[in-house]
Amino acid sequence: MIMIICLLLHETPSASPSALLLSYQCWAKPNGPKNKKPKQVIPAIECDVRAGKVSLPEFIVKCPPRCRETKQQVYGTGVFASISSICNAAIHSGVITNSGGKVIVRKMAGQNVYKGSNSNGVRSLSLPKWRESFVVSVGKPKKGVIYPSTLDYVPSRPTYVKTNQKETITVPPTTTAPEPTTTTPEPTTTTITTPTPTTASTTTPPPPTTKARPVDLAFLMDGSWSIGKRRFKIQKDFLTEVAQTINVGVAGPMMGIIQYGDDPVTEISLKTHSSSRELKAAIDKIVQKGGLSNVGKALHYINKHYFSDANGNRGGAPNVAVILVDGWPTDKVEEASRLARESGINIFFVTIEGPDDNEKQNLIEANFVDKAVCRTNGFFSLPVNSWFALRKAVQPLVKRVCDTDRLVCSKTCLNANDIAFVIDGSSSVGTGNFRTVLQFVANITREFEISDTDTRVGAVQYTYEQRLEFAFGQYNNKAELLNAIKRINYWSGGTSTGAAITYAAEQLFSKSKPNKRKIMIVITDGRSYDDVRAPALAVHRQGVIAYSIGIAWAAQDELEYIATDPDKEHSFFVDEFDNLYKFVPKIIHNICQEFNSQPRN
Repeated sequence: MIMIICLLLHETPSASPSALLLSYQCWAKPNGPKNKKPKQVIPAIECDVRAGKVSLPEFIVKCPPRCRETKQQVYGTGVFASISSICNAAIHSGVITNSGGKVIVRKMAGQNVYKGSNSNGVRSLSLPKWRESFVVSVGKPKKGVIYPSTLDYVPSRPTYVKTNQKETITVPPTTTAPEPTTTTPEPTTTTITTPTPTTASTTTPPPPTTKARPVDLAFLMDGSWSIGKRRFKIQKDFLTEVAQTINVGVAGPMMGIIQYGDDPVTEISLKTHSSSRELKAAIDKIVQKGGLSNVGKALHYINKHYFSDANGNRGGAPNVAVILVDGWPTDKVEEASRLARESGINIFFVTIEGPDDNEKQNLIEANFVDKAVCRTNGFFSLPVNSWFALRKAVQPLVKRVCDTDRLVCSKTCLNANDIAFVIDGSSSVGTGNFRTVLQFVANITREFEISDTDTRVGAVQYTYEQRLEFAFGQYNNKAELLNAIKRINYWSGGTSTGAAITYAAEQLFSKSKPNKRKIMIVITDGRSYDDVRAPALAVHRQGVIAYSIGIAWAAQDELEYIATDPDKEHSFFVDEFDNLYKFVPKIIHNICQEFNSQPRN
């Protein structure tokens, strides 16, 4: 109820002081407590929170003081890659000072290049590409705008992959298990038997303990007229079984569907359904659109529109696109696939009843699968002889799309490495300088994404002898890893750099994971007592990318022998230990530039 209150007021006009003028002033007053402007609740965050970890397109946060001292990484200037620290990006932009404050964050599309710069005491780094960006502004909302009072973070808990039939499958080593003390084993063949219920009262057995990490899956289903109604129904049944097998859920795989023909259309977004049961009901309602099989057009669509925050993309989860093709595409796929791969999308092709030798002349683009997928090794392509055999492809496909260690297209220069630091602990270094070297090691390490499935770091200290400080995967948390670096004790002794390189190859790189880039960073302050050429050549032949960092009395010729060609990109020298920090941005830049220049196939 609203009450109208009118007050009778009197005024004394200046022209006639003795006369009274009567007037009414009215306003509406709520019948109850006064209307108050909603108060903006601003969630507080830590200095290390990255924009990509918050699954909101726009939000406001409060940064704590002294974030600049934490040196959390920032990539870009003005527009930042979403793996950047929100607070340090805000300091870099001048939105807040090092005393902290309120920041508005707005997500935007990924950029082709992020340029580093030094601003307000924060050094940002360059990055060639990233799939998502953000900008920051002063944390003062516009009138009438209320931002979320709590933040939705990207989930990271694992889920389970279910099977519903007896099948011999290849199970990769469990990524959460401790790293073995010998060489990394090959995948082992395991038979998983799950009886199919015969009646409604049959007890369903528990799922096997094969863990799967969060993956954002987009299935491009063929809706062209050439497929026919019966095969379109088989395709829907296949997608339903995939959804049930991966056990769709917000803590694990999320699944969406695009139907393509003449034009692509989103049938189910990534965020629409959070369970396999909901997804099954939605798949049943999909109606065939018809048209041609324009796969290239569909790939352009998912790259530009589908994997977005608004559509449910979680940022930290790998993006996977599985394309089902009846026969062959009616347009070109190479360029669209390349752009999608460069955005970090892992592309899989399931080709059903592909062209025979007589039909290959009808192809618009020969070898279209090899031109589209991330690696031409058979992992990303799954040919099926007939539509009636499609169901047999469910288990092999699920195993591949949920194997995050082998989703190479979601790998970047920051999360795809095994990095070994080979640290000179000889007497000429001294305790104080050795601590400076460790700070240099920590500064480089801080720039990478650290986990068992991302970048792993190991360290060897050497004199005449060698000591393994910690192995790859021993510390899978960045904070623990940085503490481990800090705890390394100075040894003191001679300088046998060649033996140290051989030792690092045996103790660290022999246990590298498949698809990891092997990087060795040797830091020394003097000439070696032994030969470095043969050990360096041996690790180069093993595919190790070697960087040499020389200080003070280090020998230039030895640094060049150690470094991978070209020497000028992999070998550095400084006169004083205190100047080591200057090389951190250059080393990171070179690692990223080298990674992005490698061919995908």
